[in-house]
Amino acid sequence: MGIDGARMMNGALLVDKPSGPTSHDVVAFVRRTLKTPRVGHTRTLAPLATGLLVLLVGHATRLAQYLVTDEKEYIADVRLGVSTPTYDAQGLEPGGAMSDGRGASREVRVTPEQIRAVLPDFLGTFPQLPPPFSAKKVDGVRAYEKARKGQEVELKPVEVTVRELELLPPASPVAPPDPTLLRLRVVCSAGFYVRSLAHDIGKVLGCGAHLEALRRTRAGRFLVDDATTLEALDARGVASADRLIPLRALLADMPAVSLTEEGRRRAGNGNTLAPHHLAAPAGALRTRGPVCILDATGGVLAIADARADGLLHPLVVLR
Repeated sequence: MGIDGARMMNGALLVDKPSGPTSHDVVAFVRRTLKTPRVGHTRTLAPLATGLLVLLVGHATRLAQYLVTDEKEYIADVRLGVSTPTYDAQGLEPGGAMSDGRGASREVRVTPEQIRAVLPDFLGTFPQLPPPFSAKKVDGVRAYEKARKGQEVELKPVEVTVRELELLPPASPVAPPDPTLLRLRVVCSAGFYVRSLAHDIGKVLGCGAHLEALRRTRAGRFLVDDATTLEALDARGVASADRLIPLRALLADMPAVSLTEEGRRRAGNGNTLAPHHLAAPAGALRTRGPVCILDATGGVLAIADARADGLLHPLVVLR
């Protein structure tokens, strides 16, 4: 594919990330595979996590702010009996001890009834303290950079929402039940740390806990069942571009308006749009907030802000 083809490559690519590579590794892989430099992501997944990674290609990279507020759904395996500095299995030594050498797991004496009793405490909207090994910034420095140096990390709680929290049966119905392993289905707001959930459950139960495995199954309306694998992308190469979700589909929930020819020229230059620049002004002026501005073919030309003054103020111009 030449330069012109790369310029036309705009949309979202759903990838089922395997355990091991970082989200940045996946982005770099897709850049090489699609032969385009403009690839980003909406929300990262930790290296050990698997599941849905929504990548943005081309013009879509400029729309991330309109896509990251969607709720996420996860399947989380929480191991009781051991808390780790990272709140997940990365903080364990190969023998199962904590990476700071504080020892092996505690004895777990927790009943299923006790577990079910504490889960409602983590439903609803509440302040959550991010893990010390996180990308949150403290005094302009990433928290994990301070934590790796043994420096004290003082993070502030962030308001998050958990809409659903369900205790699932074991992954294998034939294997003997493991009383130290919880499998949870979590539906939560963007910015929620499942690692913190695991750590906090262990604190409430008094036995310690960490996140052993995590799989993201949904991000907004996008499902991991519709995602492609790295192996499939590698096999098809640039032809994998046919899996891109178009920009208009990404913004399907955003109100959209068409413009007159003069309106399209103004929008392309980032100029404010008045009602007479719209092909269907009545429909556009009933809303406030972000509005999708369409070009002559129905593609996305810009994102504008519909304000109380009745004008549309372009925020992002894509061409």
